[in-house]
Amino acid sequence: MTKTQEQKPERSPAEWVTFSTASLILAVIVGLVIYTWLEDKHEPPVLSVTNKSVREIEGQFYVPFEVINTGGETAESVQIVAELQIDDKVAETGEQQIDFLSRGEKEEGAFVFSKNPRQGKLTLRVSSYKSP
Repeated sequence: MTKTQEQKPERSPAEWVTFSTASLILAVIVGLVIYTWLEDKHEPPVLSVTNKSVREIEGQFYVPFEVINTGGETAESVQIVAELQIDDKVAETGEQQIDFLSRGEKEEGAFVFSKNPRQGKLTLRVSSYKSP
């Protein structure tokens, strides 16, 4: 036999197991991508913000918050506004921006006030977002 007529060696059982496993993993990944694409919710973002307990450190009041996207699509440039009213007057305000919130994602942050939020009415809300 010449080199051009040489037969390729048969695959070993280990090669077949490896090939089968890799093919199965690839098929599962492709199936999950197709499933996600078909079941993707084409709903707008639904953003909610909640605040946690106020902490006082060195005369400043920290108000931790959590914002979550429970909607179907991603939100960019999420703007969160805090307003502290004392005696029916706006005493302090604050703004935070979160760059990116995908579906089901949570982000945390904190507002810092010089006046005690427990002595007034604190309002936290999402004021705007941008669609990607």
